[in-house]
Amino acid sequence: MVSFNKFKLDNGLTFIVHEDPNTPMAVLNLLYKVGSKDEMAHKTGFAHLFEHLMFGGSKNIENFDEPLQRAGGENNAFTNPDITNYYDVIPAQNLETAFWLESDRMLSLSFDQKVLDVQKGVVCEEFKERYINEPYGMAWLKLRPLAYKNHPYKWATIGKELSHIENATMQDVKDFFYKFYRPNNAILVVAGGVKTEEIKVLAEKWFGPIPAGDVPSKDFPQEEKQAEKRTLTYDDEVPFNAIYKSFHMCNRTHPDYHAIDIISDLLSLGDSNRLTQSLVKEQRLFSSVDAYITGSQDNGLFMFEGQLLDGVSMEDAEDGINKEIEKIKQEKVENLELEKIKNKIETHELLGGTSILNKAMELAYFENLGDADMLNKEASKYRKVTPEDIHRLANEILVEENSSTLYYNAK
Repeated sequence: MVSFNKFKLDNGLTFIVHEDPNTPMAVLNLLYKVGSKDEMAHKTGFAHLFEHLMFGGSKNIENFDEPLQRAGGENNAFTNPDITNYYDVIPAQNLETAFWLESDRMLSLSFDQKVLDVQKGVVCEEFKERYINEPYGMAWLKLRPLAYKNHPYKWATIGKELSHIENATMQDVKDFFYKFYRPNNAILVVAGGVKTEEIKVLAEKWFGPIPAGDVPSKDFPQEEKQAEKRTLTYDDEVPFNAIYKSFHMCNRTHPDYHAIDIISDLLSLGDSNRLTQSLVKEQRLFSSVDAYITGSQDNGLFMFEGQLLDGVSMEDAEDGINKEIEKIKQEKVENLELEKIKNKIETHELLGGTSILNKAMELAYFENLGDADMLNKEASKYRKVTPEDIHRLANEILVEENSSTLYYNAK
């Protein structure tokens, strides 16, 4: 059970405070409700570009990292299709330094052309290194637009193409910042050796004066129900053939989410999971194979991916995956196997809950989904999943007409 207090400033900024008297450290986690899905189709990659720009100087502070490090702190950030998340870990006695830094860059960036030019270059190099030149790096750039035809999940967080970042102007940057980086479009969690009443004082002092903005609409175009199997073959300079197979599934807050997550774990969690035992060890079709879900805020994907052993045909590899899918659709899951998976999930949740950084990020994540207290209900939702749920959902989701498959061929 993660206890917390919640309050909101007049400008709409939501604060969540988790008090942990057993640590001298504190975490300030600031989640902005903007990800790559909020971008325009002809200007993608901006959410990720902003993750970089936010460290390039703000209105009154030229260097973000230096004062934080002097106070004994460290920081990082990440962007995904749904959110952009920044966090600072710092001794609790120096927490006001993090408040000063984060509030200044929420107020306004420096909007320095040199900083923009440098960060555009950094992001473009990242695009080349992690996607264009990385083995199998193009997989998601090819699979997303195959699986999604309407929703902006059809482009990756890095962006659709380099030119979108290369051509970004300072006016583009200012427009994006003032549209999304507003207090009423954010959630701030403070966790660790802190007191809620002290946080309220710091919140009003540093974030209270920042004006609210117009909260952007989240009315995204939705996918129509897929009616036929989609496939794409892509040739690349990679060591071995690979296969990526996706199925449309529900969103993160849907009542069926936890059962679908367990289906993926039944197939791939642990060293003796079904896919590894059958397709890697027994049939020797793959060197590695995995199943997982994207867990997206809007309707996501149930994924299979694997690298084929040399000499194995793409047809045999896909047939191997399909047979494992048929097993979980046709054969009732034994209670013992299901119980083992639930125990593993619960252990993972408990271990993750020991870190104040994890607690802070999870509280922000679930508050963004609708209610921070959802974090405390996760274990019970997994516990309630039955073999009948597994059977019903496997047969609803894991059907060929709901699939999109990328055949990634080695040249």
